[in-house]
Amino acid sequence: PANGNRPTGAPPPPPGQHYNPQQQQQPQGTYESPGQQVLRRFLLPVSECTMTLESILEDLRKDPWPVPSDKRVARCTGCALSVATSLLDLALPRRGARVMMFVGGPCTSGPGAIVSRLKTEDMRSHADLARNAEPLHKPACEFYASLAKRHAVGATSGGKGSSSAAAVNPSATSCHVVDVFACSLDQVGVLEMGELVEATGGLMVLGDSFGQSVFKESLRRVFRTYEDDVPEDGGKMQMAFGATLEVLTSREFKVSGAIGPVTSLGKKGPNVSDLEVGRGGTNAWSLGGIDPGTTVAIYFDITNPGTSPLPEGKRRFIQFLTRYQHSNGRTRLRATTLCGPWYNPPPGEDKRAPPPPGAGGYNMGQPNPVKASFDQEAAAVLLARVAVHRTETEDVADVLRWVDRSLIRLCAKFADYIPDDPNSFRLTPEFSLMPQFIFHLRRSQFLQLFNSSPDEAAYYRYILSRENTTNSLVMIQPTLLSYSFNGPPTPALLDSQSVRADTILLLDTFFHVVVFHGETCAAWREQRYHEQEEHVAFRNLLEAPQADAQTIMDNRFPVPRYIVCDQHKSEARFLMAKLNPSVTHNSEGGAGAQVFTDDVSLRVFMEHLMKLAVQS
Repeated sequence: PANGNRPTGAPPPPPGQHYNPQQQQQPQGTYESPGQQVLRRFLLPVSECTMTLESILEDLRKDPWPVPSDKRVARCTGCALSVATSLLDLALPRRGARVMMFVGGPCTSGPGAIVSRLKTEDMRSHADLARNAEPLHKPACEFYASLAKRHAVGATSGGKGSSSAAAVNPSATSCHVVDVFACSLDQVGVLEMGELVEATGGLMVLGDSFGQSVFKESLRRVFRTYEDDVPEDGGKMQMAFGATLEVLTSREFKVSGAIGPVTSLGKKGPNVSDLEVGRGGTNAWSLGGIDPGTTVAIYFDITNPGTSPLPEGKRRFIQFLTRYQHSNGRTRLRATTLCGPWYNPPPGEDKRAPPPPGAGGYNMGQPNPVKASFDQEAAAVLLARVAVHRTETEDVADVLRWVDRSLIRLCAKFADYIPDDPNSFRLTPEFSLMPQFIFHLRRSQFLQLFNSSPDEAAYYRYILSRENTTNSLVMIQPTLLSYSFNGPPTPALLDSQSVRADTILLLDTFFHVVVFHGETCAAWREQRYHEQEEHVAFRNLLEAPQADAQTIMDNRFPVPRYIVCDQHKSEARFLMAKLNPSVTHNSEGGAGAQVFTDDVSLRVFMEHLMKLAVQS
């Protein structure tokens, strides 16, 4: 009974105990909560259903119902995802769980549909989205966003302050993660589902077919476990749920925002800046599901006015409070506290007055701790995340102009030069790589939509927003190794001049690992010289990049696509498109391979940068 009264004929409870209607009636089969029904009927431990599940999977056959040639397959992805999240909401509230969706085509029926079944209607393109000519896109985005808000524990978790957080975003403390494994030659709706995956901290894998290792190996690595000798965590899965991050700072600076797989908890505080970057207006975020590789970018705003310098010896403090539910079910709180010194610039340093006679130029000979401690790798990734985040609300051309202006301001402030003299422009080692990082970022798939679908663009941008600095730099500026008979493998410039007929190149773009054979090496391989004992050195040369490529792929998620190609063949485009076009079809002479493009080279880019940075 709803009021908790004891039913007629039921035995009285033992002394000192209260009557529990669920406990009394469940053994008699007269009462069962919806969550208990779900657990009993649909969700079971693997140990109890392995044989049944395997037999179901083995007996699965392609739907025999005929599909008209002028229509797409009827696929109700949105409805299936809604049912799956509802089951977990009822059965496992406030407990870690994953919804893993394997989709082989676009949703065409029911809520979340991104295209009609008629093949006469094309899938949405970048041009359609730019002019708001796709009527199904916005409703689909709203539907998947509603799922992120619905299967949340924040709305029911109670406690002080929980209701306000839930009002801002009910999925704030969601313990349920939604992963998407999309394997299709066509688009499947990754763009529309992106908000749901990001809000829950889910994983995303994009491939061509479910038979590829990109899918198979990536799925296996989701369930990776810690080594057995790891204290406390040995043998446990490398995943956690319901994660939240709170940032505390000292009074001299405030939190502007965060960029990554995060959702704002709407928590205001004295250290929240009015200047928002990414997900701002708060100092606490929900991360949903996390793993050891999850990385979040935090941006700060210095609030101390420049007219009142800080006391000498003043220290800054930052504390990160990360709370999450471990895969063993326990809740953990990790506190990470950092401190460091402040630097008071001399009066007038920021006013950029003309240098005195004999000083040589701006910044020349002036020690600056900020300049000496600059981390250009981290700065490039932070700038890339802001640029990618701005593409959600701004035109890509405007974002590119903002990136250019940011680089020009950075060089104008920290480079050594004589005003209006580009030939005097010099960058110290702490800044020397920054221009080429930005050059490759401008040409990357994150800011260039040519030759990529909306799904692919959303996928690439989401992966960039959650990877660490090292992996993000590989995405922005891929690494290139050269293999030849002249010695061991050596790093090569990401330049068209690195392409030689007698060398083999190994390109790592994070999403692809490419082994590129020069024209002569490919011809030797076709003539099977590597199978002859007297050419064992050539066989070793062929095997070395393949072994290194396997090493790269063994430690990465999602597993990259492995491509073996030859110079002048079709798949060589995966490498040629990433190279600096120092030699093009418009160039006269020059070593290396020609790149057929109208893009400017790094040399031309640097010439324009120096000219603009030194302008007085």
